[in-house]
Amino acid sequence: MTEPWVLYAGIAVWIGIGAYAAFLAANQRRLSRRIFQLELLVRDDSK
Repeated sequence: MTEPWVLYAGIAVWIGIGAYAAFLAANQRRLSRRIFQLELLVRDDSK
């Protein structure tokens, strides 16, 4: 039978991977919004 701590360690690793993926997704959304804002500024300045 597998030791309980191995199961808990695996769960902790997957929680960490999920949290990191959520962090990356949030940063990606923030950067995408910022790039869109900058593109609008450049487009307005070129008119």
